[in-house]
Amino acid sequence: MEWSAEGNGREMLGRMVHRFAGNPLDRGERERRDEQWVKDQEGDPASRFLPISDLNILVSAGDSPELGWLTSNERTELGIEGNPFFLGTYADRSHFVMDVSGQDAMITQLCDSGEWKFEDARTAGENLSALEAGMVAHARSQVAWHSRHGFCSVCGEKTLVSRGGGVRRCPSCGSEHFPRTDPVIIVVVHDGDQCLLGQSRNRAAFRGNRFSALAGFMDQGESIEEAVAREVMEESGIRIRNVRYHSSQPWPFPSSLMIGCHAEAATQEIAMDDEEMADVRWFSRKEVLLALDGRSTELTVPGPIAIAHHLLKAWATRDIESV
Repeated sequence: MEWSAEGNGREMLGRMVHRFAGNPLDRGERERRDEQWVKDQEGDPASRFLPISDLNILVSAGDSPELGWLTSNERTELGIEGNPFFLGTYADRSHFVMDVSGQDAMITQLCDSGEWKFEDARTAGENLSALEAGMVAHARSQVAWHSRHGFCSVCGEKTLVSRGGGVRRCPSCGSEHFPRTDPVIIVVVHDGDQCLLGQSRNRAAFRGNRFSALAGFMDQGESIEEAVAREVMEESGIRIRNVRYHSSQPWPFPSSLMIGCHAEAATQEIAMDDEEMADVRWFSRKEVLLALDGRSTELTVPGPIAIAHHLLKAWATRDIESV
């Protein structure tokens, strides 16, 4: 897919590899500093509002779902309560997200029409267009952050939404709190025609023959290369070398940035951390190719929605230079 986002200081041309990337919204960093401008956009008939309930996304019912953007009139008619969080502009129209969790009567009214339904973000991300999936990542992460950060971490006072949701300010001590993204490294370690995959003990989905690339949160004061080496050593006991960046993926569960890498193994003997990992194994290139094609009886790997799928595919097809 090719697209360009002109007029907001960036251009991207080329293929967008991963789901949840490619958000076309201009986040309006300058405009959102003007609180009156944000308020005016909330009342603009052209603006659109995306309801999210318990972090599930409103989408249209039917075989070709689209995001459930509501007009300002529909928002008023439904009696939707709460602060709209400004996401950005697209096609000269402002877009907001609203957390409607707990507004049961309104949700029932909305869904009983048969036009709309609330869907988990992972399923929505697989079925929506690439651009709308990118908006989902932004919207869901924004709502998740605000739902967890209503109080100042410095003094405990209730914080106030500012810049359309781009910051929360503490009226007591003056601290500013900004939405955060947690960086996570994810890496396919390879040694000739075999690669290292694991099952996390904390992931119920990874049972049986389902394996994925090794991954973990970056620590403070740590480079990407250092985080890759540390996580691989902690989880598998394998030492690595020649870390190479491949690509990244926003992952809104709740708000991570997956930093995809490849690395060469410097040792081969596995010494797994059995408190964190359920299993770690070497798999052949042939087996990984079969798994990517859904034809392996020994191995199941994540689907195309996940960056792990693309990291594995790049290694298995000897295309690790690709982005």
